[in-house]
Amino acid sequence: MRARLLLPLLLLAAALLGAAAARAQDAATQAAPAPTPERIQIGLSTDRISIRSDFSGADLTIFGSVDNADSFASRQGRYDVIVVLEGPPRATVVRRKDRVLGMWINTQSETFVNVPASYSVSTTRALQDMADPSAYRQLSLGIETIHLQPEDALDSARTIEEFGRALRDRKRSTGLYNERIGGVQFLSQNLFRATVSLAPNVPLGTHRARAFLFKSGVFMGESSASLAIYKAGFEQSVFEIAHQYSLLYGLFAVALAVLTGWLGSVVFRRE
Repeated sequence: MRARLLLPLLLLAAALLGAAAARAQDAATQAAPAPTPERIQIGLSTDRISIRSDFSGADLTIFGSVDNADSFASRQGRYDVIVVLEGPPRATVVRRKDRVLGMWINTQSETFVNVPASYSVSTTRALQDMADPSAYRQLSLGIETIHLQPEDALDSARTIEEFGRALRDRKRSTGLYNERIGGVQFLSQNLFRATVSLAPNVPLGTHRARAFLFKSGVFMGESSASLAIYKAGFEQSVFEIAHQYSLLYGLFAVALAVLTGWLGSVVFRRE
């Protein structure tokens, strides 16, 4: 009789203990903090760079870090970083010349809006080894996959592609668009250094440095910083005076031209 009474009690106690253990496990699971995702940060030693008329190009070094980096993934080399220095966005016209009646003339043109005036890329390794090209197109990242917005969206896709390719080739030939494979190097598990190239004809204005973090081919995040490039020296002083005191500058230029002409006539006057 006692055994019959104890058996239900034992079963009830076991069920209660099981439910309590399940609740405790659920509470522990809910209390455990979720893993913090990786973040990338970059910093510039200066936010302004001055160049002179004899500027022949330079290398810009950018330092950064990967916060909350997975040490195991770092040891396996599963992190990749792409650093881009974008020039000021500008409208760019691409023209095609054809030979007509023995003369080369412009026959067709295409205008693209908000095109980076310069585009320097630095990577840990080759782009095709880091992620799928579709990821680059989605991020508008890379010289070949940067998005070029035509002014006239009704133009045919073939025409836009043809002129876009010509724009990239032209920018590459002038050095304004360039790539440096292996230009990003990890100094430790979470610190890295990137080197990007400034062309001799680098445009003036506000540039934007952007860093993209990939882990095993998956995009994790990005960070950016601004950099102003301006002219310094005598040329910049003349430029500022001409814009701030345009009337006086114009009168001075006319007076200088008249004086130069008069002096020339005196020096080379024939007897």
